[in-house]
Amino acid sequence: MVKARAVRFGILPMAVLGTLVAGCGTQRAGESAGPGTPSRSASAVAAPSTPVDLPCPGESPTHAPSKPAGPSKPAAQPGDHYAENHGFMVPIPLHGRQRCDGLAAVTRIRHVLEPLRKRGDFDPASTRSALTHLGYATAKVQSYQDGPTGVGYLIDASPMCLEGTMSSRTTEADAFGGYPDHSGCDQPRGGH
Repeated sequence: MVKARAVRFGILPMAVLGTLVAGCGTQRAGESAGPGTPSRSASAVAAPSTPVDLPCPGESPTHAPSKPAGPSKPAAQPGDHYAENHGFMVPIPLHGRQRCDGLAAVTRIRHVLEPLRKRGDFDPASTRSALTHLGYATAKVQSYQDGPTGVGYLIDASPMCLEGTMSSRTTEADAFGGYPDHSGCDQPRGGH
């Protein structure tokens, strides 16, 4: 009995010492680490990093986005859960090298579709044919009629998605990284 009690009393000081050592050198948010060291607020410590996109080849520094691309989110009213409930439908923006690859793909698509637009060829089959000639797999290219003088398209060029429209006025193209909680490039339906 005496030996077991001595072991228990020996463990207690070791546990206290271990706790003290583990706490040494830590700094709480908002505390200064010492003279001349700026303090960091709790929000600065907890803030996730935001990817910074540098200019891509052929892009001027003034045209490179300073913050992530993507649709802006309207300010939510108290009790309004629209943005929260429909976040799964917001495309994932591309960053870094994938953003540059996306911009290059958008340029190639506009270049190949512009002759169709100028001659008024808004047949989905012509659009699909032009896009597959760029090297996209036939099974990964969708095209559809978008009014009497328009056509829309969607390309699954995993890991990126390309979509846009062509009308008598303009050829539009956009690259994005798919959707949260959804495989594929088509916009998810339903909700959660």
